[in-house]
This record gives sequence, C-alpha cells and structure tokens, in this order.
Amino acid sequence: MSSYELVIRSGTVADGSGGDLIDGDIAIEDGRIAAIGSFAGSGAEEIDAKGRIVTPGFVDIHTHYDGQAIWSKRLSPSSSHGVTTVVLGNCGVGFAPCRPEDRDLLIKVMEGVEDIPGVVMAEGLDWRWETFPQYLDALEAGRRDIDVAAYLPHSPLRVYAMGKRGALREPANEDDLARMRALSSEAMRAGALGFATSRLNIHRTADGDQIPSFDAGLAELKAICAGMTDAGTGTLQIVLDAFRSWDSEFDMMVEAVKACGRPATYTLACANEGPQTWRTAVARMEQANAAGASITGQVMPRPIGLIAGLELSVHAFALSPSYRRIADLPLAERVAAMRDPDLRRAIVSETPEIGHPLAALGRNWRWMFPLGDPPNYSPPPEESVAAQAAARGCTPEEFVYDAFVESDGAAMFLAALGNFENGRLDAAHEMLTHPDCVPGLGDGGAHYGAICDASYSTFLLTHWVRDATERRIPLSTAIHMLSAKAARAVGLNDRGLLQVGAKADINVIDLDRLRVHRPEIVHDLPAGGRRLDQRATGYDATIASGQIIRRFDEPTDALPGKLVRGAQIA
Repeated sequence: MSSYELVIRSGTVADGSGGDLIDGDIAIEDGRIAAIGSFAGSGAEEIDAKGRIVTPGFVDIHTHYDGQAIWSKRLSPSSSHGVTTVVLGNCGVGFAPCRPEDRDLLIKVMEGVEDIPGVVMAEGLDWRWETFPQYLDALEAGRRDIDVAAYLPHSPLRVYAMGKRGALREPANEDDLARMRALSSEAMRAGALGFATSRLNIHRTADGDQIPSFDAGLAELKAICAGMTDAGTGTLQIVLDAFRSWDSEFDMMVEAVKACGRPATYTLACANEGPQTWRTAVARMEQANAAGASITGQVMPRPIGLIAGLELSVHAFALSPSYRRIADLPLAERVAAMRDPDLRRAIVSETPEIGHPLAALGRNWRWMFPLGDPPNYSPPPEESVAAQAAARGCTPEEFVYDAFVESDGAAMFLAALGNFENGRLDAAHEMLTHPDCVPGLGDGGAHYGAICDASYSTFLLTHWVRDATERRIPLSTAIHMLSAKAARAVGLNDRGLLQVGAKADINVIDLDRLRVHRPEIVHDLPAGGRRLDQRATGYDATIASGQIIRRFDEPTDALPGKLVRGAQIA
C-alpha cells in the first residue's frame, strides 16, 4: 500500500532558502509536503527526478492577469515557466472597484496601459462585481492552474470614489480622501495583498489621456496607504516616473511608507545609455531601509523590451501613412501588397504620424535586434538593426521592411528599452543581485501584442545560472530569488520554501535541457483576440498544491489554483 499521494524521487533539491543543495526525496500528501530526504513508504504516483533539480514553485509578483484570471483556466505564459503564484493588479490598473457606468473607462485604461484589446475585455469580462471584495469573490469562484493574489488598483479606486472628477485627475478633497481610505481598508480586510499605483507618464489610456492615478498628490497616496494601516496589512506597489527624477519620486514613496508603516515595492530599471541614475535609486532604497523602511526593488533579469512585428501592436511602419492604408488586410494580403516596389519606396521613406508613445520605440534602430529561435536576449551590438543595415548598405527602414517581406510577415524584432546598459547586462546583474531587490516585471496577462517577458524565470536559470561565463549566479541563490525572496517581498510568507508542512508548490527541472522558445502568436483570447505566448522546454513537472499541473512542458487537466487572500504567515 502506498504511503503518500505523490513522491518525487532522487532529485537534487534547491529548497528556496538559498542554502546548500541536497539530494533526496519529497513526499506530498493533502497538498502539502509530508517528508523530505530519506523516508519509508511509496507514492500512489512517483516522479523520477534523478539528474533533475527540484525547486519550490516560483512566485511572479508583477503581472496583469486581472482579466485572464476571469476568462481563462490557465495563466500562461507564467505557468509554463515554473510559476505557481502570480500577483495581479500591478501599476494601479484593473477592473475593481467599478460601477457599471465606468466599465468602458476602465477598459480604455487597460487597453492603453496594458495593450489588451477592448473587444477582448468587453467579451471576456462578465462583471459579476462592483466592489473590490466582490471582485475577489469572482476570482475565488474561478478554476485555474495556479494561485492568484491581487492588489487594490489606484485608477479604478479613484474613479469609484470621485466619479468623473477622478477620471479627469482633479485633486481629491477631504471627503474623497476619507472615502478612498475607507475603501482601501475594506479591500485589505477582504483579502487584497496591498495597494498598487503608477506615476509613469507613458501609462496612458487608449485615447492617449493620462490615467486617473497619474500625478496624484502625496496626501492622496498617504490616505489610501492609511487604509492599509487601519487594516494592519498590505504592501504598496508603485511605478515611479524615473524620467522626472529618482530623487523627487523616491521622496514621494518614502513619505508614504513612513506615514503608513507598511512595506513597499517599486520598479527598478536602468537606461541603455547616459548617466547611471539607477544608482541613485539603489542608494535611496538603501538609505530608507537603513532608517527602518522595508522597500524592495523589482528588476527584470534581461532587457526590458517590446517585440515588434507585423501581426503585433508595434512595428517600424505601424504609423506610416501608406502602410496604414493596408494595415487591416489579412497578413498574407498585406505582405503581398508590400512586395510592390512602389509601395516599398513610399513606406520606407515616409515620416511616421503621431501615435501612442510606445509606437516610436519600434524604430529605435540601435537598440532593435532580430529575434530568432531560441531568442537571444543579450545580443551583441553588431546584431542591431542599425549595424546590420549599415553592413548591408541600406537604411534601417529598408532592412526591417525586407525582413518582414522575406519572412512572409513572420519576422520579429526585440526593441530593448532598458536594462541593457551599453549593450550589456552588467547593470541588470548588479541590481538583480542586490540584497534589497527581487526579480519581477514579467507583465504576464498584459501587453498581449507587444511584450512577452513572463519567461524571465527560465531566462534567469539558463542565462545567469547555467550558461554564464562571468557574473554567474549560483543555482541555490537564483532559486531563492524566484521563490522565497520574491514571495516575502509582498507578504506571501507561506510559500517559496520546500520544508515539511509547506504548501506543495514544486518544480522538477531538467536544467541541461532547459530553454526558452521564441514568442509565438496565438489566438485564444475572448473574441478570437491574439496574444504573444512563450513556451519552455525542460520543466519535467510543475506541481501546485500537490497536483501536477504540467508534465514535460504540457498542461494537464489539474486546476488547483486558488485565490490567496492577503498576506500569509509562514
């Protein structure tokens, strides 16, 4: 007779603590780890992990699955890359609280900031909620592969509390502040993980307007964070506008943290060139933490970037007048039209029209690189569009145009926006390995036609652990970053470690075989909407709450994912 529901045999265990690797078995019963090391008994099902590493499930603390968690049972790409818990509601955008008359506004916010087509949200959201607690109930009622936790997002909160004045970004009065504080406290007591906001200038609605939370005053930030103080729980997640000044932006965050006494986590990145202003942010974080704050920086382990392509939201000719006349044709007809020499001459010579700020990034030739399979996220300068066009004796526009046509429209380009300082990942490594920083910013569930960074966990394990010839990160350290360290940054202290009694969220990984595949376009969203997805090879098994949700890189029928209500004790 078997003793356990599931046993993982003969693996090399990286338990998430950052300590030494050990060899041994893991037994699972009732969704929890029942034994580790050597023990008597067998499993009703057993996984042979010999030659494999066994890790906790990864925790992705910066996603936007606010909609996908409603309409989908699988939270890919994240769950394809060893992630067993995601945090949504980041950047202060989401779908609750929301009155029926404000739904279109929030859809436009998400369409502009997170590149989710409006028709997808209109069809995919059933709006079974108005308040934030009701939204949490809707999440709890759903079935999905992995766990979700949710922040209370600032923009919906502001509109809910202030109506049209909130959408127009008018200053909040005392009654508004009291209302938002009460709603914040209510959300925390119902199970919000914290409160999220964005101050980033390029975060705009589909109409090009600033989002409701942009440039909200310190008094407002303090009032909402005071709701976390009232409830005795919650983390502040904030996107600071480093384009203005790290100092002034940090002052805002630190003052809010001091006032509420709650932890905070913020987006940390570096520019590709120019002054190293990110060092100011790191220094300010160290200073605040030495004075008693608890602030964590979230760092993308590879370049922060857009993916440009003819079937995607951004590409070099998206705003070219002649291209826009054929933009709505099916891809094959579009490419056929682009083979015409006269149209080619017109498109490559035109000045793009004015559009969304992100569109211009599809022409940043020095920092654009062809994206192959496997994708190279640390390409040398000579592979840039600018360098290859110069070597070929043509313009960058001609180089990209010809690549689209020659590939029948399938070519993709990585536009590296940041974290690729001087064409290297040295600064990203320095930030990533800082004691006060954790990996994040995968943005899963958003930017469906422009970004696919939710695979960063697999990249970290391949690029920085297995393949690095310099600045290598030890395996146990990398696993700690992806699991326990990330979880604790946002108060999820019940996961991220492999120990007896812990939640059985586990990966069995063939590190030698592990790889990230080139992003691909799939049409599995509501209304047939398209999105970028990205697969991995090398995950022998991913287990959530003791159930195998993926086996040999393919999903199973198991859907054990739950809503995590608020911070958790160890």
